[in-house]
Amino acid sequence: MNLKLTRRKLTAALAAGIASTWTAGTAWAQAYPQKAVKLVVGSPPGGPSDFLARVLADAIGPGMGQSFIVENKPGASGMPAADLVVKSAPDGHQLLISGPASIAVMPHMFSKITYEPMRDLVPVSMLGAGAFVLVVHPSVKANNVKELVALAKANPNQLTYGSGGNGSSGHLCTEYFNGLSGLKMTHVPYKGDGQAVLDLLAGQIQVMFTAPNVAMAHVKSGKLRLLAVTTKERVNSMPDTPTVHEMGVKDFEYLGWIIVFAPAATPTAVVDQLSAAWLKVKNTPSIAQKLNELAMAAPEQYSSRAALLEFVKSEHARLGKLIRDNNIKSEV
Repeated sequence: MNLKLTRRKLTAALAAGIASTWTAGTAWAQAYPQKAVKLVVGSPPGGPSDFLARVLADAIGPGMGQSFIVENKPGASGMPAADLVVKSAPDGHQLLISGPASIAVMPHMFSKITYEPMRDLVPVSMLGAGAFVLVVHPSVKANNVKELVALAKANPNQLTYGSGGNGSSGHLCTEYFNGLSGLKMTHVPYKGDGQAVLDLLAGQIQVMFTAPNVAMAHVKSGKLRLLAVTTKERVNSMPDTPTVHEMGVKDFEYLGWIIVFAPAATPTAVVDQLSAAWLKVKNTPSIAQKLNELAMAAPEQYSSRAALLEFVKSEHARLGKLIRDNNIKSEV
């Protein structure tokens, strides 16, 4: 028996077996998705994040060969939902659908938080960004932004504005507006925009920045007066409504946005695959129409992941400064 030949054959067989196992394992790791993907939303069903999560699921699930399932985990401004995704396996099978609250707001307002968004999460795709609206009760003697600014300056802290709570988009947007306009209004926080708009309709508060879907039915009925939108450019669904910027508050822009995030250690190939799947469908007429219902669009300038990451970083820094400058504290 030739021992050298036998050993050579054995070594070759072992090497082939190892190579085969490594190749199979690599192929398994690269196959994505391997099971249903959960889209975790930190708000109840029916809100903009939930709505766009379902749009995403329907749009990319069939092409990727797996179900995309929306899981609502409301409460604490979306922080439990973010924490759940941060602690999940970084394999792309659990994703966060979030607006600014859990990413760029609450981390600046809570001293004890279980995650750091800029470290623990990576943005995948912007599903939509859009305007808030500035509305007033009809008793307010202002038909446009310039008149509102003049009225508020002449009566410091006499006008009251409502929001969905401390640190809510309506609160931060109004404080940004106040700061750029050099005026003061008195904040009245509520538990959600729905409660705030009821008092606005009753005249208990006078001013509010809120989402279009909260206010526009009341504007159309004449119960509220629409003054402006908060984007730099006019909104397609409200072409006759001026922007705050064009009405004299220079450089004012405040966006509502909804972005898909993955755990930071998720393989780049998986993140790229998810991003490409959304880019492929986001400009189709049906999805554009769904975004339009929320006065949103999928901005082209954030299509690249590098540009999107810079946007998230800038929002995190900008809103953090706004919170610190106005000494905004959490209510719990």
